Amino acid sequence: MPLRPALRRYAALGVLVAALSVPFLATEAARADATVFPPSSRFGFQPPSDMAPSKRFMGFERLEGGAMVSVVELPAGAYAEIERSFTDENLKSQGFAVDSREAVKVSGGLEGLLFTGGQSVPAAPTPDATGTPSAEAPAIAPGGPTIKKWLLLVNGPDVTGIVVAQITPGAETDETIKSMLLGVTLRPALTVAQQIDALPFRITDLAGFRPIRALAGNSILLTRGPNDQPANFEQPILVLAQAVQQPPAAEQREAFARAALYSNQTLKDFMVERSQSYRQNGIDWHEIVARANDVPTGTAVVITQTIRFNPDGYLRSLGVVRAEQRDETLSLFRQVVDSVQLR
Repeated sequence: MPLRPALRRYAALGVLVAALSVPFLATEAARADATVFPPSSRFGFQPPSDMAPSKRFMGFERLEGGAMVSVVELPAGAYAEIERSFTDENLKSQGFAVDSREAVKVSGGLEGLLFTGGQSVPAAPTPDATGTPSAEAPAIAPGGPTIKKWLLLVNGPDVTGIVVAQITPGAETDETIKSMLLGVTLRPALTVAQQIDALPFRITDLAGFRPIRALAGNSILLTRGPNDQPANFEQPILVLAQAVQQPPAAEQREAFARAALYSNQTLKDFMVERSQSYRQNGIDWHEIVARANDVPTGTAVVITQTIRFNPDGYLRSLGVVRAEQRDETLSLFRQVVDSVQLR
């Protein structure tokens, strides 16, 4: 089974995980003498003093750049399938040339599988459906040196962890990174309230929606209805995600917004009804309302995508509702989005 489809099986309603690489960025300092858990993550590490929790993805980044550790959390049942998918051939097709693999025990006695190797620099990065760095994003700028890479698969009792570390030559020692990975600690599952408290924004008006879970430390999935696993868009769903990266220039925002909309792989046959930029309360926004069909069932849906552009990034919302429920729901999507406050 190819690697990306296996991972996408566990992605929630089209929100893709950044499984293999993300861009480097400097962040705040973190303590190296205590276990540090990235926001919303169950996996904690003892990072070196020059690495800090990332503000853009679940994991850590080196202050001066050149090193990162990212974490992806999947259901417990994913371990066996992902292990089968992590063949040398599949990983090589993603640009990761495996030098070695070994069965390991991490902190707490959990079993795992550790891959080491390298990756050459691919093409320029593209944002995924949430606006966060995609799995295809390069670790460093094109033309840079080959990066050293580790991939750790952790088999927790109720969660599967994929931990990816990558460094440029000289950024960190191999011993430092390997020690950080094998020292990973698993904590109990966080409540939804704890996950929400860790988000970089807060919602002051839920408009009848309720949060189901946080994603990757920077996103939240909400629904309006009784089911926690709404299938086939039987209930309206709304995803809010914040990205801390350079926003596009004003003249590029229309194309940027459409590309983000079309990247959603759970929908097809998009028909844009309205696409416009506007300014509200001194902030630049872009909103698209479109019709589409659900890929598995062909169900007709309406999508509203709203992007709030900030000086250091952007907040993106994606609401999806069945076509027959649009009149009562679209205004509620906007009500939630307008109530968001950045922390």
